[in-house]
Amino acid sequence: MSAVVLALCAALVPAGPGQAAPPAAPSAEPLPLERLFDNTAVSDDERPGEADFDGSGASLSARDLNAAGWTPARALTVQGARLTWPRAKAGAPDNVRAAGQSVRVGGRGDALAFLVAGTAGTDVTGSGRISYANGGGSAYRLTVPDWRTGPLATKAVALPHVNTPEGQLTERARLYVVTVPLVRGREVASVRLPNSPALHVFAVSVRATTPGWTGSWATATAGHPTVGPWHDRTLRLVVHTSVGGPRVRLRFDNTFAASPVRIGSATVAVQAVGAAAREMPVPVTFRGAAAAEVPAGAQVFSDPVDFQVPADADLLVSFHLPGTVTAAPVHRLAQQRSYVSEPGDHTADGSASAYTTVITSWPLLTGVDVGGGPGSVVLLGDSITDGDRSTVDANRRWPDVLADRLSAQDVVPHYGVLNQGISANRVVLDRYPGDGVSTDTGGVSALHRFDRDVLAQTSARTAVVFQGVNDVRWGTTADELIAGLRELADRGHARGLRMLAATILPCEGEARCTAAVDAERVAVNAWIRDADRFDGVLDFDRVVRDPDRPARMLPAYDSGDHLHPGDTGLAALAESVDLGLL
Repeated sequence: MSAVVLALCAALVPAGPGQAAPPAAPSAEPLPLERLFDNTAVSDDERPGEADFDGSGASLSARDLNAAGWTPARALTVQGARLTWPRAKAGAPDNVRAAGQSVRVGGRGDALAFLVAGTAGTDVTGSGRISYANGGGSAYRLTVPDWRTGPLATKAVALPHVNTPEGQLTERARLYVVTVPLVRGREVASVRLPNSPALHVFAVSVRATTPGWTGSWATATAGHPTVGPWHDRTLRLVVHTSVGGPRVRLRFDNTFAASPVRIGSATVAVQAVGAAAREMPVPVTFRGAAAAEVPAGAQVFSDPVDFQVPADADLLVSFHLPGTVTAAPVHRLAQQRSYVSEPGDHTADGSASAYTTVITSWPLLTGVDVGGGPGSVVLLGDSITDGDRSTVDANRRWPDVLADRLSAQDVVPHYGVLNQGISANRVVLDRYPGDGVSTDTGGVSALHRFDRDVLAQTSARTAVVFQGVNDVRWGTTADELIAGLRELADRGHARGLRMLAATILPCEGEARCTAAVDAERVAVNAWIRDADRFDGVLDFDRVVRDPDRPARMLPAYDSGDHLHPGDTGLAALAESVDLGLL
């Protein structure tokens, strides 16, 4: 019997309850993942005994997965990686317990993405190896959270029930997408899974890089509040580009959601004024279709369309929601007026007459990419980066001013600038818990959103971390914050990003900015300036502080609340950036 057949037979032998599958014998060549499936995680609600995901008889609900849009053989894009949910029906093997198996995988990209969950009651960590077509290889380390106790803030999707032989439990079941770095430019041939049988793999794929595309505008999902409700309405969102290009594609994210959302149609246009377009809006498609359904926790990219996107311009991105939407993933603080229509599909309207309601948030839309360009700079921040207290509709956030500076010079590339600031966000602790409908739109922590909001951004080259004031204002110690910043730097460097840090601004006079808080801030800033963890420092503290009272902001830069710079202060931050550091 051949080594391949022996390996396959070993993989198909069912293990007893609670037992790990025996490690497969090394095969002559890697096998497709589905041929290695040796565990059943999904059960029909009426027949829960047909699955035993964790060795205790518990399993995922097929009904819940279908309600989330995670149907058999469904292609799902999460963090820019296209993964396929197993085609198996409920009660059939649908995942593999990692035991050193060699899996056939192909493609070039920046990361290998795993759709996974652990069943050990805590994180499961293991090491594996990626093999490339040229004969080389690279090691990786994979840490996977538990399906019942892992953080909701980083999950791809959470389901409302757990099936057991004794009945269905109302308890969150989690699935995760975790990525590990690849050697860029090399063709992947296979991956050897870790020898960690409590680590379950449902799908694996190479996340392709995005040559030929630059992120021009982006925003971070800050929470999942109630909206509308919107039924048969068109949203016309106003977004400001950083760089231009001859083609455009849009990205919509259903982050934190429990159910799919359907986009009936979508268009893009350059704004004339308000909700009126300069010229007739141009339709976009999704894999050739006018409409798209975005599963819970997933995202969709539109097809590229020939459309001349100007730099430093306001676009109108319109999309029709034919169903009823009562809650949605939202970036709350847009500092920009957008519009909701009267009933009907008004995506093709050039006029503003149907758009009778104003909103000041950005639901669902998270990115606008343009053809060409050198890549993007990602700014990970809080309300100061988000533009709180800047003039509404004027695009005077410091990232906007930085983009203007980049476009007006020819010393460094004309990078796209992606604003990933979230008002009230923190580095270490979550504000929004990462699941469910909530009024809190302060986002999950920077540590929890880094993979989605930085690593998965289109053609990211450099990241700037400008956060920490909310941490120290709410009791995080300098040591705890420094540990978080150190982790962000290390994770960015592991993916080949240039990592910069900005010092924390003074805020004396704001209610929570006590002398004790300022001492923690000063300690963090000293570490940022002196440590070699980052590739460069933007010393924003020195730019805006009062030389006579270093714990406070210069009055000329203060918006009036003593925490946020106004338009003048935000411009000073952007003007102080040494563009060469980018």
